[in-house]
Amino acid sequence: MRGASAPSPSSPHTKRETPRERASTPPTQVRSDRVLGTFEPPLPSRAWKTIVFHHSATQVGSVVSIDAVHRRRKDSAGKAWLGIGYHFVIGNGHDMPDGQIEPTFRWQQQLPGAHAGTRTHNASGIGICLIGNFNESPPTKKQISSARKLVELLRRRYLIDRSQTIAHRDVRATDCPGRFFPFDQIVLTKTLHP
Repeated sequence: MRGASAPSPSSPHTKRETPRERASTPPTQVRSDRVLGTFEPPLPSRAWKTIVFHHSATQVGSVVSIDAVHRRRKDSAGKAWLGIGYHFVIGNGHDMPDGQIEPTFRWQQQLPGAHAGTRTHNASGIGICLIGNFNESPPTKKQISSARKLVELLRRRYLIDRSQTIAHRDVRATDCPGRFFPFDQIVLTKTLHP
C-alpha cells in the first residue's frame, strides 16, 4: 500500500534474520550508496590481513552475474557456496559502470571470502575482482583508478602492508588476475593524501 510504513524493527511482525539467512542475502539487496563512502561495513570488522586481486576472466560481468555462477559451486565437502566469493567487484562498463566499486554481501556482513583457494587467505583476505580478462587486455583506466583508491582505503583502515596486497596467483597455481594486470601500477602508486 502506497504511503504505508514498513513495520519497525521492534514490531512483532518483523522476522529477525538468522546468521545463516543474513549470509545468504543476495548482493542485489546491498545498499548501493555505501559505494560512495569509505566502505566502512555496517558490522564490526573482521581482522583483515591481506588483499587478494582477481579478474573475472570474462569480458562482461557484475556482482549479480558472478553471484549466480558462484551459487552453483560447491566446496570440497560438497556444500553449496553462499554466493559471490569476492568482497568487492570493480566494473569495466559492461553490465556494471566502468570503474564502479560495488561491495558484496560478504563485505557488508564481514564474512570470509570464497576466492583465494586457501583457508587462510579466504578467512583473512579481502577479495577484489575486476571485471575483464586480463590475459587478453589490461583493465580500463577507470578500473585502475578505482582499484588504487580502494586498496589505499582498505590498507589504511586495516593496516595492511603493501607486501600483503597480492595477486591470486601468489597463493594458488593460477594465472589470475592475468598477465596484463598492472599490479605495480595499482599497489605501488599512492592516490590519497594523508
